[in-house]
Amino acid sequence: MGAGHGHRLHFHGHSPVHRAPAHLKILGLLAFVLAVVATPREWFAAYAGYLAALLVVVLVARVPIPFLLRRLVIEVPFVVFAVLIPFIAQGPQVAVPLPWGDLMVSESGLLAAWGILVKGTLGVLASLTLAATTEPTDVLIGLQRLRMPDLIVQIMAFMIRYLDVVTADLGRMLTAMRSRGVDPRAPRHWPALARTLGALFVRSYERGERVHLAMLSRGYDGRLPR
Repeated sequence: MGAGHGHRLHFHGHSPVHRAPAHLKILGLLAFVLAVVATPREWFAAYAGYLAALLVVVLVARVPIPFLLRRLVIEVPFVVFAVLIPFIAQGPQVAVPLPWGDLMVSESGLLAAWGILVKGTLGVLASLTLAATTEPTDVLIGLQRLRMPDLIVQIMAFMIRYLDVVTADLGRMLTAMRSRGVDPRAPRHWPALARTLGALFVRSYERGERVHLAMLSRGYDGRLPR
């Protein structure tokens, strides 16, 4: 991997969690997520136990809580969807006390929203903890040790390697748009933004073909060196 590709999610440290083998951490994450998903929504105490166990791991890893909370923004779309469920679901309604009065919402929808929120948040937080304590290259090596198909590991490796490159391309294209009076956030300029994203896709696809040809010319046989 090139330098600096893991800085957005990885938190450098020397804790026992950081030093643990990556494949064991991946297995632990998988077991934790499966347990959370399989737990009935009505078992509230179990979710409190899951959160406590996860916080213990975070504290042992010495990863700052704000570092993880800032990255939890990724689940905002799911939070918005969950908040809407109690208002659109059918069935018996229950009163939710608020400072300005009671709010009537669907009881089944409220339980469904709780399930989505708690399971999604625990899963994302556990995944962020893995990313914060494991370098991307170590994750890939761990997946290889777990016998994940080599082609999938290669795709993930190139995704990590070229993510910064594609992001930088997009930044330069947006800067060029703004210098020409185009605001990518304005709805009337969305057609121009769509054309820009299409050009970025074509450019990235062509870069991938050139990289593949360069790999073949250097003896690539379907497997990358460790």
